[in-house]
Amino acid sequence: MKKKIVVGMSGGVDSSVAAWLLKEQGYDVIGVTMQIWQDEDAALTQENGGCCGLSAVDDARRVAETIGIPYYVMNFKNEFRRSVMDYFVAEYLRGRTPNPCIACNRYVKWESLLKRSLEIGADYIATGHYARVAQLSNGRYALQTSKTGKKDQTYALYNLTQEQLSHTLMPVGDYTKEEIRGIAEEQKLPVAHKPDSQEICFIPDNDYAGFIDREAGEQVPPPGQFVTSDGRVLGTHKGITHYTVGQRKGLNLAMGHPVFVTQIRPETNEVVIGEAEDVFTDTLTCSNLNCMAVDAFHDGESFLGKIRYGHGGEECTVRMLDRDTLECTFKKPVRAVTPGQALVLYRDGYVAGGGVID
Repeated sequence: MKKKIVVGMSGGVDSSVAAWLLKEQGYDVIGVTMQIWQDEDAALTQENGGCCGLSAVDDARRVAETIGIPYYVMNFKNEFRRSVMDYFVAEYLRGRTPNPCIACNRYVKWESLLKRSLEIGADYIATGHYARVAQLSNGRYALQTSKTGKKDQTYALYNLTQEQLSHTLMPVGDYTKEEIRGIAEEQKLPVAHKPDSQEICFIPDNDYAGFIDREAGEQVPPPGQFVTSDGRVLGTHKGITHYTVGQRKGLNLAMGHPVFVTQIRPETNEVVIGEAEDVFTDTLTCSNLNCMAVDAFHDGESFLGKIRYGHGGEECTVRMLDRDTLECTFKKPVRAVTPGQALVLYRDGYVAGGGVID
């Protein structure tokens, strides 16, 4: 009997080709678009290539018709608001810079979609992510980096569980972006030339601070002081939600040379300013750990550590401070370690695991 697979279709070229590839491989494929955020200006989202709005549904439905697979829209707005949007705002209010895609992948795209897919008798879910799922010789499931390094999306997926990975396929990870677009053209998929989405889907205008101000209401942090690490006052900031570690632009401080945000202190409502060299560090701690290729982290083990999606990675060693807190020491200092982002640890091209930077 054919294995049944639910493909999360965002209306983009990657997930569209993922659905086509799996049908070609003989799976019983069902296309699903997850409606996950509220009302949108269809024209704006179309222009931005947004991944989850109304225009996405139209595109995904046309692709499903072209491929010849059943297609449904599932509503996950409540789950998305709770696990992604509310989390995003809460983290900024704490002076942190979250990665909403990591939260969405773990708690909405996998937890909620997988649960519903298994309930309707599916064996797997699949997505158009540039990553590969492998079962290792130790029996554990892990993500392997994709064929194309510059499009690799394993960083944003490090938090998936063993149960989730065991029910996941990612066929796009074996191809380059150019090859995926080539397949879409060949198969005459209507999204072959659709641009990739760049911004956070629920903030299409990219104004994070404006979004947080609207969502947080009376909780919005007031203006406060820019200070140096030794307490010297430099000026007034607009509110801590407007800043992130490593930021240089938009500070409006006449210092005569470039300066950077080195720390955000929500408890005193201060934004700490320093020089370029102050933004570098060779250690960090992280918690909320998730093990993937390994079943535990051991003191002195070496990995390649990435501290943000676009970071190339740096050699590092780890040490456990307690059961859920890890200290990571880099061979060379890394720039702008940002609380709220993830540290993802790699070994031999596989995701060993990771955690949230404290």
